[in-house]
Amino acid sequence: MVNNFTKTVDLLHRAMDASLIRRSVIANNLANAEVPNFKRSEVNFESELKKALETEKQRPALELTLTDSKHIPNWRERDYREVQPRRVLDYISTSKNNGNNVDSEQEIMLALENQMMYTLLAQAETFEFSQVNLVLR
Repeated sequence: MVNNFTKTVDLLHRAMDASLIRRSVIANNLANAEVPNFKRSEVNFESELKKALETEKQRPALELTLTDSKHIPNWRERDYREVQPRRVLDYISTSKNNGNNVDSEQEIMLALENQMMYTLLAQAETFEFSQVNLVLR
């Protein structure tokens, strides 16, 4: 059984983990900013998590009954706990003559944005636990 507190804390933990992975990917992009033919990577997590959370709310008006294990369901709820951060390679774009597509300024802005998001997530988690602490007093 999952209650709102447990789900919220779990989502915050998952988002913070994705933020840590994103930090290492951004650091790797910056470290290889001048390497010929290096292609930058990015982390895809939030959009997949959003899709998984939306499936919890989108039950069809008519759900088909499956009488055989080989039948294909018309709807399947996706568990948000199965969503994992994915590293995606941007192999299409090039921004330099040497084939490298890392823009250092953009990566630094992404690093700053990522750090701010991590701080926000940590503050949200602190708030959740302070609410529990308040109730327990």
